[in-house]
Amino acid sequence: MDKILVKLLGNGVIVVAMMMILSNASFIGSLLTAVALSALAYLFGDLFILPRTNNMIATLTDGVLAFAFIWALSANAAWTLSMGEILSTALVLGIFEYAFHIWLLRDGIRRDSSVRVR
Repeated sequence: MDKILVKLLGNGVIVVAMMMILSNASFIGSLLTAVALSALAYLFGDLFILPRTNNMIATLTDGVLAFAFIWALSANAAWTLSMGEILSTALVLGIFEYAFHIWLLRDGIRRDSSVRVR
């Protein structure tokens, strides 16, 4: 339970801060984006991809997911985010995710030895 809370807090701080600084997104819109993105990335990237592959692939998956998710929400919510700003947000999230994955691998995510990606 503490791992999802750390993910929510880390992603929340990054997404809310960057959305509010870089665009016209509201606090509530930014917060809801952070919560939804954290839940998707935790379920897909951390619980499904990371145990089956490695940290780099899981981090890249989380970064692509963050970019696509923020881009889609930005377009639909008419936020004033450029592609460069969305990319920089995804990169900052990727740095956090890389460190978060190291913690998960060291402390909590069991590697699936039956599936190997080379």
